[in-house]
Amino acid sequence: MGWRAELHLRCEQRAGPAGPRTVLARKHQLGPLTLQRAFHPEGAPCHLYPLHPPGGVVGGDELDIQLDVAGGAHVLATTPGAAKFYRSAGDWARQDQRLGIAAGGVLEWFPQPAILFPGARVRSVTDISLVGDAGFIGWDLLSFGRPVIGERFDDGELSAALRLSRDGRPLLADRLRVADLRDLDRPTGLRGRPVVGTFIATGADAAALDAARAAAGDAPDMLTGITLLEDLLVARGLADTTEPMQRVFCALWVALRPRLLGRDALPPRIWAT
Repeated sequence: MGWRAELHLRCEQRAGPAGPRTVLARKHQLGPLTLQRAFHPEGAPCHLYPLHPPGGVVGGDELDIQLDVAGGAHVLATTPGAAKFYRSAGDWARQDQRLGIAAGGVLEWFPQPAILFPGARVRSVTDISLVGDAGFIGWDLLSFGRPVIGERFDDGELSAALRLSRDGRPLLADRLRVADLRDLDRPTGLRGRPVVGTFIATGADAAALDAARAAAGDAPDMLTGITLLEDLLVARGLADTTEPMQRVFCALWVALRPRLLGRDALPPRIWAT
């Protein structure tokens, strides 16, 4: 029997002495998931740093994260460190993330990489639901094992889904299943690269695609592909370690945030700790 943890947040735009700004309007938490406070390092947008104090997830644990962004609100959410999924004795570890952005709202979603230790059994679902002209920029990063110490994900299982819709219409539906070592190595799998990532930005156009390709550059230690699907920009990457993936995805954010959101990229302070 594992931990059941819930963190449900709602952010709204409120009037303030210096003009409208986004505030944390509602918080519900249960078990080992928490949020200490909201930050405003760049004025109106709200920065959130969800915490999982145990530092790791084991078989039987269930994490339920829900974030609702109201119309006119602007939220940037990130985490203080990597999520760690440890070896399981047989039970699945589950993580459900539901992100809802109302018309006129903006969510920037930048969790640190999820590290799957050998023997982990993980089911993960991330659902992003947009209404009207809601905006989203975010990424999803997975590391199979800890490649920096030569550790491989030679045992374990992952079933992961990443879905994005607008007004109920699916725009992106990704599914990744890794059941054995062959899924990591085969050409139709991860080609022997233990780190995989997806970067998503809405409201993009051909100029944004050109800017993203220029920002990604020619990273010799990473395989990268960037595509424009209507107004949805999707970048995918495979790498040997998390560092080049994070570097490239941050460069994409720096290039795209001013174009898509009208704000210069201000890296969260927690990234420097």
